[in-house]
Amino acid sequence: MIIAIDFDGTIVEHAYPKIGKPIPFAIETLRMLHDDGHRLILWTVREGKLLQEAIDYCEQNGICFFAVNANYPEEKRETSPRKLVADLFIDDRNLGGLPDWGIIYRAVQATVRGECSFETFTNKVSDPEKTGKKGFGGWFKW
Repeated sequence: MIIAIDFDGTIVEHAYPKIGKPIPFAIETLRMLHDDGHRLILWTVREGKLLQEAIDYCEQNGICFFAVNANYPEEKRETSPRKLVADLFIDDRNLGGLPDWGIIYRAVQATVRGECSFETFTNKVSDPEKTGKKGFGGWFKW
């Protein structure tokens, strides 16, 4: 999978423009995802010196990115579409916030296996088959 990961609030706590404290298990999980063969893309609003600080922080912690703020390493941001092509975006601003990194890892593994039931990992719905609701429909009371 191609996985785009935000930096501030996702890998480290919010302290922008400084680098915050590491979010528990983010670094270890990203290393495992890389080792599992996924392409990781750092996708952040940071640019220039602040971006380089984030890249350096990740490299010092053993996180290897396929690309940074781009679809592939050689892509020129000035002439490329702003839309990133990824299978999954991990960001603290997602609907519902940032899940625990253990949940994220198990959800990625389930997706790779073709099991697309995120509720299994978040415990939002105990048994989707009994409720008859699939996907996000099981999260909400209508």
